[in-house]
Amino acid sequence: MAGSYLYGNEMQKYRYINTEVLNALIVRDIVRKYKIRNVPLLNELIDYLMDNIGNITSIRTITDTLASNRTKADHKTIGKYAEYLCSAFAFYRIRRYDIRGKRYLRSEDKFYLSDQRFRYARLGTKNMDYGHILENIVAIELLRRGYEVYVGKLYNKEIDFVAVRQEQRIYIQVAYDISEPDTFEREVAPLLQIRDGWPKVLIARIYQPEYQHEGIRIVDAANWLADIIPQNQN
Repeated sequence: MAGSYLYGNEMQKYRYINTEVLNALIVRDIVRKYKIRNVPLLNELIDYLMDNIGNITSIRTITDTLASNRTKADHKTIGKYAEYLCSAFAFYRIRRYDIRGKRYLRSEDKFYLSDQRFRYARLGTKNMDYGHILENIVAIELLRRGYEVYVGKLYNKEIDFVAVRQEQRIYIQVAYDISEPDTFEREVAPLLQIRDGWPKVLIARIYQPEYQHEGIRIVDAANWLADIIPQNQN
């Protein structure tokens, strides 16, 4: 958001991002292009998707949730609006993939925001889930690096990302803090259940050089984002 650097304080920057970028360049263009009449519903959908980054959801679930808040909506309209937002690259819709059955699951997906500043500018910093925010950042970076990205399902466990590029595949878990042993074991458990030979990575804020755990790369999120390749260590 290069234009935000022209403003002197955070509130002015967020006002610019929300008003001049999100509302003017994205929402207004979607409204005009698709001749949307129910603009309040579109905005409620944007708020919902921003507030549920990284959560598995479905168009039916979104519709039911908005209806419970006394917002009149039907799943066909919500589905179209979600498609418009993804076509405008405001959000990215990531499909689920059954690793064991080697098939796509169509009923539920995840939505990731193209830039977290949109969320900060629109919803503020309350109720921040740093784990899901880091997950969102990793998803967008994987797409930027040219991977096809899916949410993996293996038995009753979830793999945050299955990243595919040509004949390559990487399984990735993302966690903000794995300093507690129980949290660490919970995050690596789905990766350990995968029996094929493709690389497995756990990305977290570990504040130290990467290391291996039973064949899984444990790498600091900042280093992974910077694409730092550590030196071989004895």
